[in-house]
Amino acid sequence: MKTVATVFEATYRDYLAQIGGIDLNSAAHRLGVQVRGKEAIIPLFGRHYRVSKDGISDPSGKAPGFDIRVILCKYLLLCPDMDPKENEWVAFRDLKDSGPLTTYFANDVERAIATHFAGKLGQLQASCSDLGGYPPAVQTAYDLSVQFDALPRIPVILLFNDKDDDQGNFWPATCSLLFERRAESYLDPECLAIIGRLLYTWLKKAASTE
Repeated sequence: MKTVATVFEATYRDYLAQIGGIDLNSAAHRLGVQVRGKEAIIPLFGRHYRVSKDGISDPSGKAPGFDIRVILCKYLLLCPDMDPKENEWVAFRDLKDSGPLTTYFANDVERAIATHFAGKLGQLQASCSDLGGYPPAVQTAYDLSVQFDALPRIPVILLFNDKDDDQGNFWPATCSLLFERRAESYLDPECLAIIGRLLYTWLKKAASTE
């Protein structure tokens, strides 16, 4: 009986074989990433990963977790032939085929961020800055609005309102993540959900080191 790790490794090897069959330079050009030799250099939330048919390595030269490897492989393999123009901001639930993952995204990404950083607005702001976050071009009425370049062509906006206990009325902290509509042309819903979970994980890690 195959173990989960064995299945993951087989899937990863299949992705690498597919990457070996594509025009890496052409895909990298359409995605806006660099190619050095036979490797694509792909920034994920500002961390540069090397991707080729031989494998994937993180900035320290080690193999990243399976979730990151899946995102980077599919990012290259699903690269659209033309740059989609649908750049309106939408919630995860509004992305194509996201239905089965909307509860997971709401609970394990958005609510997780809101719960962890409730009452810690300054800490969240510092963590966002550590991950390369910057003010979005769109105007919002939230306690904190931050845009991230999750991947080239795939920006994400984090919207956060801190908890409020005003005159006996308690309002819990809330968080929403927005994607450009065209994100669904670059990655499937599973990968976009993983991107949201990675953002939560790395924000939490950044906060723990402050």
